Amino acid sequence: MTKALIIGGGIGGPVAAAALQRAGIEAIVYEAHSGPGDGIGAFLTLAPNGLAALQTLGMLDAVRAAASFPTTGIEFVNGKGRRLGLLPDGSDQGPPELRTVTINRGALQSTLAETAQEQGVRIEYGKRFVGYTETDTGVAAEFADGTTAEGDVLLGADGLHSPVRRLMDPDAPRPDYTGLLNIGGYVRAEDATVAPTRGSTTRMLFGKRAFFGYQTAPSGEVYWFANFAHAELPREQITALGDDAWKEYVLELFADDHPDVTALLAATDPARFRPLGVYDLASLPNWSRGRVALLGDAAHAVSSSSGQGASLSVEDALVLAACLRDLPTPEEAFTAYEQRRRDRVERIAAEGRRRGNQKTGSTNPAALFLRDLMLRVVFRLIARFASHAWINDHRIDFEQRVAAPSPR
Repeated sequence: MTKALIIGGGIGGPVAAAALQRAGIEAIVYEAHSGPGDGIGAFLTLAPNGLAALQTLGMLDAVRAAASFPTTGIEFVNGKGRRLGLLPDGSDQGPPELRTVTINRGALQSTLAETAQEQGVRIEYGKRFVGYTETDTGVAAEFADGTTAEGDVLLGADGLHSPVRRLMDPDAPRPDYTGLLNIGGYVRAEDATVAPTRGSTTRMLFGKRAFFGYQTAPSGEVYWFANFAHAELPREQITALGDDAWKEYVLELFADDHPDVTALLAATDPARFRPLGVYDLASLPNWSRGRVALLGDAAHAVSSSSGQGASLSVEDALVLAACLRDLPTPEEAFTAYEQRRRDRVERIAAEGRRRGNQKTGSTNPAALFLRDLMLRVVFRLIARFASHAWINDHRIDFEQRVAAPSPR
């Protein structure tokens, strides 16, 4: 195994390339966009498990330097602002460098790409993948500009709507719409007067009709997001409705909730209100076929409610690189990789879907009362028994040799 072609330069692609480089395998990343994604998207969290994987590859310091602020706990409140629970994620008890952080998605992608390139990884931009041809000895990727590239394996790190996945397995299930739309934005401190969040804690509000979260950055800027139930809409229809109309719609959703929410929303640019659907891909029958394999959202998209999408992609990259390093054929390596990853990611996908289902509101006051009562009990149990520690405490030993997979 000497050369891997990686499609997708977002999060998983550059990290997988850096891991493969460390494993002694040349890796080249091909990205459809013209650059690494400065300014795209809103923000996300990187949990201790993802940060630990980046540390293994020497990428952690750069990522932490680009991060906006630590997010080591969540305060849950109801629509009136009354506390339902306070859940530390446990990372503030561990090494400071592995404490959960919030980071702009564009900043994360740029940092990972730059760090991978500093480690010798080649990234080619403006390369839109359109197909591949596989032989007994290799695989050739085809791009929209008419060029091709040849390698021993092809890895799809190309996201939720992965073209690699569609070509590798035309019968693969499509991502499932979770019933939620998601928006997120930023507000300057001087533009909205709201009660700041405490320390490194995000405040999440179960509103009457929708769900809202926000955290005050050390700079005073407020980062916020909202999830709300809605019928699935194609991207064209979302755009056609217009940003101002979406802003008016979201403000109405939170009109009966704590005034801090509407203060933040009112102060935000309408461009931040164009929503994206929240999807997951809970169980994909085939993660690989022949010399082609998938990682990150291409293999197992988890909803944003899990808080683990980016971290799972980074974990995948380490495990996949170790398997390709230690096993003699792509098929054996890909089988071992899937066996080591499937149970964990599917369990987290299910957890993300469960959390998302709690975010839909109700017009029935009795239903809201029962929801708040149930959530108080749930959060108390989680805080007492640390039932989500299995997610954040997961660590990958990249130096441990990978054993041959068990038969499929």
